[in-house]
Order: sequence, then structure tokens, then C-alpha cells
Amino acid sequence: MTFARIDLAVFALALAVAAAAGVPAAAADPAFTLSPGEHGMVLKTPDGRTVFCYMTEKPLQTNLTANSVCCLYPLNSPKGVRVVDFAPGDHRHHRGVFLAWHATDCGDTPADFWGWGSWAPTEGRVIKNRGVKLTAATAQSATINARNDWMIEDRVAIEESLKLVTAEREGVYVIDLEFTLLPKVDVTLRQTAFGGFCVKGRKEGKATYTGPGGKIELPPPHHLKPESDWPAAAWYDYTLEPEEGEPFGIAVLDHPGNPPSPWHNLEPIAMVNPCIVAPGPVTMVRGKPLVLRYRLVVHDGKPPVDQIEKLSAELR
Repeated sequence: MTFARIDLAVFALALAVAAAAGVPAAAADPAFTLSPGEHGMVLKTPDGRTVFCYMTEKPLQTNLTANSVCCLYPLNSPKGVRVVDFAPGDHRHHRGVFLAWHATDCGDTPADFWGWGSWAPTEGRVIKNRGVKLTAATAQSATINARNDWMIEDRVAIEESLKLVTAEREGVYVIDLEFTLLPKVDVTLRQTAFGGFCVKGRKEGKATYTGPGGKIELPPPHHLKPESDWPAAAWYDYTLEPEEGEPFGIAVLDHPGNPPSPWHNLEPIAMVNPCIVAPGPVTMVRGKPLVLRYRLVVHDGKPPVDQIEKLSAELR
């Protein structure tokens, strides 16, 4: 055996020992990473760009009036532009990308986990994070699992498991969210015009909503009139043209397995909200999970309609 063959044999043995010990090979491709940030866990692309922070801790100094975070903020475009807002002056209870309802009956106890406080109490009602971990990561995608408890005082009303799968595809971020909500008591989500899965976009510029049929010219929905919500659709996109810089935006794609969802999309507050409770109340039976799935397409520039349609068809 030549010295070259001996060296190769030794190198192969070293790789095998490292693999057995769980040590990644030095030559392995870079992958998505998840690491602690100031207020939660930060997901970065293999080349170090921040995709989002899954926020788990409410900042000590903040405008946020809601008790809960458990949201995506910041959420950036592939070019690093922040596409969502957090606790703006006109709606200080809104936070990035989040899931909550403001009119919930947990057994005999009303609860507002959204943070509005007009239809049910917010005091002692909070969504608490119990853990966030990266369960898979490659150069192409990352899978994150989060667990949250929807608390009323010291008891758990709903256990939430969230699976987040993130990838960069053809110049956009594609983020799949699967929420599994396990009620510990019978829960009724009352009929309201808004609530549930919500994207709170930025609004310092000219905003445009786009749907499968093109630019949307519908009147704005009324927050007290569920019948005024926009028609159910496979997706809607919210794009902002800022005073300086190029446009950016985010599309929300609805999964066909979700309950029927009119949309509370409201330009004055830069909101995208497929609302499962607009047609009527939704009942969650104790011990029976409710699963909700959505896909986000985060983009730079104007809405990539063909790409969104392709990703929507893939989802459906």
C-alpha cells in the first residue's frame, strides 16, 4: 500500500469516527442555523442572512400592549428588508406574524389572546412559549418546532404545537406554518370579522393588494361586520412601495384543509388576515386538535404572481 493510500484510509477512518460521535464533517455544506437572539430564536440562511426571529420574550421597553408575543418579528425579505411591523402606534397589540383570537370562550371563561380587550378580558390571558428548536437543517431548508401554552391565569386552555418549514426558492422565502391547537377544555371561537392568522405589514408607502384575479379594488372590510370581509381565495399578496427603495411584500396562501376563510385585509393598518370565524363560530372539542396550515411567500420587488400561483397550486 502506498503512502497516499494509507493517508486516504486514515482520513476515511477519521470521518467514520467523527460521524459515529455525531461530529459534522468539516467539509459539510453550510446549512440554515437557529440561534438565540435578544427576544427569541433567530433563523439565518446558510450565508448568514436573517430570515426571521421567532419572538418568545416581550421586550422590557415596548409599545406592545398585548400580553403575548410568540410571533415572527422581524421577518425579512431575501434582500434583508423588514416586511412586517411590531406594535405600531395605531394598533399597539399587533405583532409581526401571529395567531390569536380576541373573542374566545374557554369553557365558561372568556379570553382575548389577540390583545384587543374589547370583547373579552386580556388580564391573565397570555400565550407562553415553552420551547423552540431546530429539528432539521440543510443548505436548502430548515424545520423548526415551537410549543406554546395558551394560559388563563395558571391553567392551560390550549396547547399549541407549531411546525415551521423555511426555504429560499427562486429568489423568495417560502415559509410553511402548521399550527396544531389541542384544547384542554371545550373552546368556542366566536364569530368576528377578524382574528386568527394575521400578518401585520409595514405601511410607510403605497400599498397594493393582489389576488388570483389581479389587483384588488374591493372596499375595505369593517372590523365589526364579518359579512364585509373579502371573498375566500387561495391567496392574497400585500406589497408596499416605500418612498425610497424598491417594493417588497408578502403573500399569504391558504391551505385547502383549513375551514372556509373570508379575508380581513385592511390597507389602513396593513393587515392580511384569513379569518376562519367570519362565516360563523368555530367549536374546538376538548382533546380534539384543530390544525391550521398557511404558506408565506416573502419577496422583493412587485408580486411574483406566476410564482405565487405555482406555490399555491403546490400547496393545494
